[in-house]
Amino acid sequence: MRTISVKAPAKINLTLDVLGKRSDGYHEVEMIMTTVDLADRLELTVLESDEIRIQSEHAYVPNDHRNLAYRAAELLRERFNIQQGIEIVLDKQIPVAAGLAGGSSDAAATLRGMNELFSLNLSLEELAELGAEIGSDVSFCVIGGTAIARGRGERLEMIPAPPPCYVVLGKPKIGVSTADVYRAVRMDEVHHPNTEAMVEAIHQKDFHGICENLGNSLESVTLKLHPEVKQIKETMRHCGAEGVLMSGSGPTVFALIEHEQKAHRIYNGLKGFCPEVFVVRILGKRH
Repeated sequence: MRTISVKAPAKINLTLDVLGKRSDGYHEVEMIMTTVDLADRLELTVLESDEIRIQSEHAYVPNDHRNLAYRAAELLRERFNIQQGIEIVLDKQIPVAAGLAGGSSDAAATLRGMNELFSLNLSLEELAELGAEIGSDVSFCVIGGTAIARGRGERLEMIPAPPPCYVVLGKPKIGVSTADVYRAVRMDEVHHPNTEAMVEAIHQKDFHGICENLGNSLESVTLKLHPEVKQIKETMRHCGAEGVLMSGSGPTVFALIEHEQKAHRIYNGLKGFCPEVFVVRILGKRH
């Protein structure tokens, strides 16, 4: 039996700008995403039986078509007429419904893993195109690294990694529906981050410039719906975090910190009331 192990890293949004509603019902976005070293691990095994099996000990991970990794496996099997089945054992470390693209990254890892297992010889760019059919963040997660994502998130422009730093992630005990948050967006009230200034700061490896230009058009919407998110932001700032922002549609908030000691201080400050807290590093490099 052929088996392969693949890592699926989480992402954070350094910026997320909502530009308007599209005719297909999605929103036009422009955002800068980068990977961090919090990751799920997937073990993919080829089955002789004609089925897709998802195994996970995590209570909130579906094992059917609702799971993006399942959809990724289904897409490749149909598109390339793969007769054998696949079992995906999912070791879930990224919180679910958290704004960290955990499900999208699992789908991306499934595409990369099956590409190798079945010798499909697809480039990362070709896999990213397939990923766009599964979900908006899947294309980015296929390639990883740091990128400006446009359209509904599938059009990527790769940029250099931000300077190395620590990232503290805090997720309250709630999940957030991305669709609900986008539905609540009022375009006349949207705060637009300065994407150009962020790109410049990243190119210059200017940590303080990156912290100053963090921005997320969805943050005010989620903060209204979920006051717990605001509490995490305020605690991080109070503990001395240089840059604090909600990732994606939330509810996870991240803090960027240069020094490990301060990162652990913020971690300890959150641990009392925030159930899921992580200290990780920026990865920012392509797969």
